[in-house]
Amino acid sequence: MSKKIRKKSSKSDSSVTVRAATVAHTEQAREAGPSPSPAATTKTKPRPAPPASQGAGLAEGSPAPPFNLPREDGALVSLADFAGGKLVIFFYPRAGTPGCTIEAMDFTRLATDFAVSGTAVIGVSADPVKAQLSFRNKHQLSIALISDEKHQMLEAYGVWGEKSMYGKTFMGVLRTTVLVDGAGRIARIWRRVKVEGHADEVLAAAREL
Repeated sequence: MSKKIRKKSSKSDSSVTVRAATVAHTEQAREAGPSPSPAATTKTKPRPAPPASQGAGLAEGSPAPPFNLPREDGALVSLADFAGGKLVIFFYPRAGTPGCTIEAMDFTRLATDFAVSGTAVIGVSADPVKAQLSFRNKHQLSIALISDEKHQMLEAYGVWGEKSMYGKTFMGVLRTTVLVDGAGRIARIWRRVKVEGHADEVLAAAREL
C-alpha cells in the first residue's frame, strides 16, 4: 500500500514541476515579446556604425559646423549669414506635429525678445521646403525653417539618430537646441528637449552671453 502511495506522489510531484516550468517559460516569452520570423532573422543585418564625422566631438565650446541649406521660401541660409551675432538653432522631428508646433510658436512669440538680445533663431528638420512653407503659413511663424532632407546638417550636429516608439526603432531627428555665440562657437546644447517652457529658457541663456 505504501509503495503505491509513493509512486502516485512521485507522479504528482513530476506533474507540478512540469506545469511550473511551462508557466515560467510562458512568462518569459511574454516579457521578450513575439519571436522574429525566420525571414526577419535571416535578412536582418547589423546596422553599420555612423561615420566619425557625424556629430563627433560636438560639445559646448567647439566650433559650430557650417551649413548652407534652403529655408521655407527657397532662399539659401548659411552659418556665415550670422557671423558676429548669436544664433539659436532648434532641431525638431517633423513640421506640423503637436510638439514641434508648440515649440515653433513659442520661439515665434519670443522673436522680438531674441532680436533685442542680438540673437537670431532658426528651426531645422528633415522636412522638404514645401512642408516647411506650409508649416510657417499655417501657424504664422516668423522664424526661418531650414530644410535638410539629406541630413547633412542634422548629422553634423549629431541630432540624427535612432529613436523608438511603441516598441519600434527608427532613424529620425532628436529634438535638440543649440546656442551659438558671436564667435561661432557652441555656447549651450539642450538635448532631449521638452517643449514646455523651453524657448523661455533658451532666451534667458542667450541674454547671459
